[in-house]
Amino acid sequence: MAYSAVVTFELPEEVERQFRERLNVKFLPSGLPLSPSDLDAAVSGCDAIVVTPPTQVDAEILSRLPASVKAIATYSVGLDHIDLEAAQKHGIAVLNTPDVLTDAVAETAILLLLGAARRATESISLIRSRTWTGWKPKQLVGLGLSDKKLGILGMGRIGRGIAHRAKAFGMEIHYHNTRRLTPDQEEGAQYYADPNAMLSVIDALVLACPLTPSTRGFLDERRLSLMKQTALIVNIARGAIIEDEALINALRDGRIFAAGLDVFANEPRLDPGYYDLPNVFMLPHIGSSTVEARMMMGMSLIEGLERLASGVNPPNRVT
Repeated sequence: MAYSAVVTFELPEEVERQFRERLNVKFLPSGLPLSPSDLDAAVSGCDAIVVTPPTQVDAEILSRLPASVKAIATYSVGLDHIDLEAAQKHGIAVLNTPDVLTDAVAETAILLLLGAARRATESISLIRSRTWTGWKPKQLVGLGLSDKKLGILGMGRIGRGIAHRAKAFGMEIHYHNTRRLTPDQEEGAQYYADPNAMLSVIDALVLACPLTPSTRGFLDERRLSLMKQTALIVNIARGAIIEDEALINALRDGRIFAAGLDVFANEPRLDPGYYDLPNVFMLPHIGSSTVEARMMMGMSLIEGLERLASGVNPPNRVT
């Protein structure tokens, strides 16, 4: 018998079709009800709940789940919205979607890097205002990427995907990671055991690490002060890795050249200080928003749940 799952959000049409064909699935109209009075009825009798990062699955929610729930499957790589210790305590498996977002997110990082370097926000505003008067030698002069030093915080699959693409632009790769990569994975990149030592060397920084207690608020006033005035900041990881006030002040004061941001703390209620900064190129968390990535994310969860149903530990089960 197919695993029964409650999906708490809308899926792309083809992904939804696969869920319906391969699982015994129920879609909630407006997300997982988190109130105690609604929770039990919504998931009663189901084997799994499928969520996204905006749905916080904390210890209280996990303690209220009926005994039938054996798995929480998140349509994301990130796990900071799920209390993993509480899930383990209650014997609930957690699945995510690793290894399928590398290309989509790495491409977005390059888009943000180029958008920040080439002053895309100002350019778009100028041409859409219908006031552009034509080419001028001093108009919106930005920065090139060739021969620049790119620092990457977090060299997992996505970080390495960004490095691979950045090298095609002629960039030199520097990185900090929780562990040093093997030489074949480094591909000539320079490793820093201390991320602070890297910050003063690089011309651009891409945040590609998980949100953990050690990375929360990583990019603060002190670390921004270590960077070059011409530096670029890109974030495709999690918004809370940046201290917003510190970055906004640095951008406003010209102590950092520009930023490209796809993620924000407290999404979608991002810090309003970003809105009026011309040197911020912003996207609404679309890093994985490609047809291909969305389908692979769905299939990763479907196959993982099918394996759980057959008593096999799936490769995308979080340990």
